[in-house]
Amino acid sequence: MRAVVIIPTYNEAENVQRFLTQVRRDAPNTDILVVDDNSPDGTSQIAQKVATQLGKITVMTRSGKRGYAAASREAMLAAIADGYEIVATMDADFSHDPLVLEQLIALVNDTTALVIGSRYVVGGEITNWSRFRKLLSRWGNRYTAFCLRLKLKDCTSGFRAYSAKSLTQINVAELTADGYAFLTETAFVISRNKLGAIVEVPINYVDRAYGDSKMNTQIMRESMVLVTRWGVALRTGIGRKHLPR
Repeated sequence: MRAVVIIPTYNEAENVQRFLTQVRRDAPNTDILVVDDNSPDGTSQIAQKVATQLGKITVMTRSGKRGYAAASREAMLAAIADGYEIVATMDADFSHDPLVLEQLIALVNDTTALVIGSRYVVGGEITNWSRFRKLLSRWGNRYTAFCLRLKLKDCTSGFRAYSAKSLTQINVAELTADGYAFLTETAFVISRNKLGAIVEVPINYVDRAYGDSKMNTQIMRESMVLVTRWGVALRTGIGRKHLPR
């Protein structure tokens, strides 16, 4: 099946050339779609040069609403329109190992809608995080899974592969979460609508060595507020009309 990996970027000039080169080498059967939010450090220009040299790389430069969720939605819709059957996502900062990419993609099939590279299943690891950050992330994922009745260990991993069919069925354009809550929302809607199995595969997540993390307290707060609101709606019916479909 035709597969593409979406790589959202913003100010990744320090990483993007090395990263795209490695993905092109380690995942030769997968096309690449870089979606850049008009980075002032020239990320999209560097990516375009690499695309010209290596091929099978498309660069989409956005000038509208910025953010991980908006970029992901736009890129997913473009990938579906281009006829890809599998749509993967990963970060450009080497926290996700390109060698694992095609392993995730290979597990997507007619009955599996989403494969998640998981830090918290048996065999999963996190490298170069503080103990506090690990505890915060693990607690947040447990809270999310409890609220949304998800049988997942890692609801927020951005290293994943979807069937394009499932993305079409959930209507990606209508998902509302901003930031990284978008990752939780897609898994939640796929699970809630029983669109296929969600499989977790252990990965070693490595904290970035170059550039700045895009995670901040506003993004974390948004995620917890949405998850709590959706959890209450699931259990009480209050605000059910606001549940993602």
